Amino acid sequence: MTHNPQRDEFLRVFTEAQAKLDAGFSRLPPSPSPALGEDAAAILDAAAERLHDNDPYAHPLYAGQMLKPPHPIARAAYAMAMSLNPNNHALDGGRASSAMEFEAVAALAKMFGWSQHLGHLSSGGTFANLEALWIARQLHPGRAVVASDQAHYTHTRISGVLGIPFTAIRTDDSGRMDLSELEHVLKMQDVGTVVATLGTTALGAVDPLDRILELQARHKFRIHVDAAYGGYFTLARNLGPAARAAFDAIPHADSLVVDPHKHGLQPYGCGCILFRDPTLGRFYKHDSPFTYFTSKDLHLGEISLECSRAGASAVALWATQKLLPYEVGGEFALGLETGREAALAMHRKLAADPRFAMPIAAPQLDILFWVPRGQTPEESSAYSQAIFDEARRGDLYLALAKLPARFFPQGTWPTQVESELDRPVTCLRSVMMKPEHLAWVDEIWQRLDTATAVVLIKKDVNSR
Repeated sequence: MTHNPQRDEFLRVFTEAQAKLDAGFSRLPPSPSPALGEDAAAILDAAAERLHDNDPYAHPLYAGQMLKPPHPIARAAYAMAMSLNPNNHALDGGRASSAMEFEAVAALAKMFGWSQHLGHLSSGGTFANLEALWIARQLHPGRAVVASDQAHYTHTRISGVLGIPFTAIRTDDSGRMDLSELEHVLKMQDVGTVVATLGTTALGAVDPLDRILELQARHKFRIHVDAAYGGYFTLARNLGPAARAAFDAIPHADSLVVDPHKHGLQPYGCGCILFRDPTLGRFYKHDSPFTYFTSKDLHLGEISLECSRAGASAVALWATQKLLPYEVGGEFALGLETGREAALAMHRKLAADPRFAMPIAAPQLDILFWVPRGQTPEESSAYSQAIFDEARRGDLYLALAKLPARFFPQGTWPTQVESELDRPVTCLRSVMMKPEHLAWVDEIWQRLDTATAVVLIKKDVNSR
C-alpha cells in the first residue's frame, strides 16, 4: 500500500476514538458479530475498483458540481457512530446522538442570528424544503407559493405534491428575483409564501432578501429562505454589497434551509430546516404506540416529518462544529472566503480572454459560468460541450448548465435579436468551493486553455 501520512493519521485517530467508544460498553458479556474474512476483502477490493468510475470529487482539479469532500473529523465521527448505528427519530434509538443534534442545530440557528428556533437535521435540502412548504400550507391553506425561475426545481415539485399553487417569478439579468415582477404577482395573486434563494444552484445568485422584506410589510406573506447551497456564506466577509445585505436580512425570515453536506463539510445526506417561531411544533404533534416511552422529553421525531434518520449525521456535524466553530474570521469562515476569492480570480482570467463571453453579473458567491464565443447560442453550446469533454481528457472536471441567453450582454452573438433573449445556451460552469481551489487557479486555467485550444484547432481543421 502506498504510504499516505494523512490517511495513516486518520486511521490512528479513528482507531483510538473507536476504542474509547467500545470501552463504554465493555461491561456487557461478549457477543459474536460478523467478521470480515478473505471473501469480504475480495468484495471490498472489487468495490474499490468499481469506484474508480467516479470523478475525483475531493481533488482541486474537480471544479464542476457542488461536491465538497467531508472534513476528516466528519468522516471519522460518522464511521465511529455507525458502530452503534443510532436512529435519531426517537430517544429510544439515539439518546446521545439526539442531544448532539439539538446542539448542532442550535449552532446553525445561532449562526443565522436566531436565539429561539425550531429545527432538526434532515436527509437533505429537498426534504427540508418540503417541511418548510408543508408548514406554509398549514398556516396559509390555499395560498400560493412563489419562487424565482432560477430557484431549485424541487419547489415546483414539492408544491405539486402538497397541492399548493405555484408561480415562478422571472429573474433579472443577474439571475436574482425581479422585484417588479414579484410585486405584480403579489397584487394579482393570493400569495402565502415567497421563497428567496440565497445561492441558486446554477448561478450562485442571491435573491434580494432585504428588499423582499420591504414587500412583506405591505403584502403579508411568509418568507422562506432556501439557503441549501449558499447559507454558510453568512459568515463570509468578502461578499459584494447586494449579497451582504441579503444575508444580513436572514434573521427576519420565517424559515430557512441549509445543507451542511454542501459547504458544511459533511457526508451526504445532511440537510437542516429551521423555523424562527418555535411554537410551530404544534403542527408536528402526533403520537406513536411504540417509540416514545423511554423519556418524556421532546423527541426529534415529534418535530419532523421524517421518521428514521441517521444519528451518525448529527455526530459528524457536532464534531466538525467543535473543531471548526462558526465564527466570522475563523478557520471555517476563511475556507468560504478563499473559495469565493478563487471564483473571482478565475472570473478575471476568463473575462480577459477574447475566446469567452462572460455573464453580465460577476460571481455572487463561488459559482461562475461562461460560454465560448460563437456566431449563435447553438454554436456556443456545441463548443461548451466539446471543451467540457476535452477538459475531462486532461483531468480537469467542469460542469455544464443550460441558461437563458439574456444573462449575457447584448451583442454576445451577432445574430441575436430581442425576441430570442430567453433562448437557452449551454454554458461551462464551475463551483470553486474547496479552499484549495485558490492555489490551483493557475493550473485549472492552464488546463482549460489547453482544452479550448484543442477544440478550436479541430474546428478550424473541420471547417476547411
